[in-house]
Amino acid sequence: MGNLATPEALIARWHEVLEDPSLRDLPYKIELNAWGKVEMSPASNRHGRLQGELAAELKRQLGGSVVTECSILTRIGIRVPDVAWVSSNFIANYAEITPYQRAPEICVEIVSPSNVAAEIAEKTQAYLAAGADEVWIVAEDGTIRYFGAEGEMVQSAFPARVCLPPRAK
Repeated sequence: MGNLATPEALIARWHEVLEDPSLRDLPYKIELNAWGKVEMSPASNRHGRLQGELAAELKRQLGGSVVTECSILTRIGIRVPDVAWVSSNFIANYAEITPYQRAPEICVEIVSPSNVAAEIAEKTQAYLAAGADEVWIVAEDGTIRYFGAEGEMVQSAFPARVCLPPRAK
């Protein structure tokens, strides 16, 4: 097994990926694993709807800024939560550096059928280790689980109460 890529190598590789014309306009979310290899995940329209609804609610209820497909340097590579909420203080400190070298305050993963529980748990821990205050895990039915440094929480510590739409019939 090869060595893990250094943070500097991951950042350089991420910039290569951003400039690669063959990776533009793919219907997939792209991330880099800890070795700098590209991983792609397909997203459904349900996934996209939940992402949009969640982004709108976070912006409406918390202000600040919302970043969709937010790239973050973590201990498991450059990971891209579906939605991230950032305070104006975060933006003042980190602007729009790509990738962020510290996780935003709230990182949200919307679980896709291709995800496995261990992968989601690993991402949750990676975002928290990178500085996120909370990680929200959204199931396809719209239910939300909240995680902080102490583990799973009953609700978010942020003053946001999000109710996502059920699956359209």
